[in-house]
Amino acid sequence: MHKVIVLAGVLVTTALPASAQNFTTAAEVRPILNATQGNWVAVREYDGQDLLYFTHLLAWRCGLDAIHFSVNGGVEQKFDAEPCYEGEATPNALKVTDMLPYQRFDLQSVDTVDVRIVYDDGEESAAGFNRGQIQIQ
Repeated sequence: MHKVIVLAGVLVTTALPASAQNFTTAAEVRPILNATQGNWVAVREYDGQDLLYFTHLLAWRCGLDAIHFSVNGGVEQKFDAEPCYEGEATPNALKVTDMLPYQRFDLQSVDTVDVRIVYDDGEESAAGFNRGQIQIQ
C-alpha cells in the first residue's frame, strides 16, 4: 500500500508498512470472538427446518483448530468447517462450495446450543445459548 503526500506542490509517494492483520491466529481472533460471543451461532426457521448457523465463527476460523457444539444437552459434535485459505488475500473468506455454514434440525427442535471452540494455541472458550438469544427471523 502506498500513501500519497503533496508537499509544496510536489507529489510524493511513500510505502506504508503492512499494518493490516489477516486474523489467522488465536492471538488475533480471540479478542474478537470474546467480544462477540453472543453472535457465535444463530438459529433460523427455514423451509420447515431449524437451521443452526455457524457463520460468525467461520468468519474467524483461521485462528481456530475446532468448533464443537451440542444441541439440547445432547452429545457434542464437531462442526466441519471449510479450510482456511492461507496464502490468499482473504484467508477467512467463505467460499461455501461444498460445505454449508449450518446444520439442519427438525423444525422448532433447537432449544439450547452449547458451543466450545478450540483456538490454534490449544486454549478453549465455551458458551451456552437458549433459542431466544440466537433466533433470527
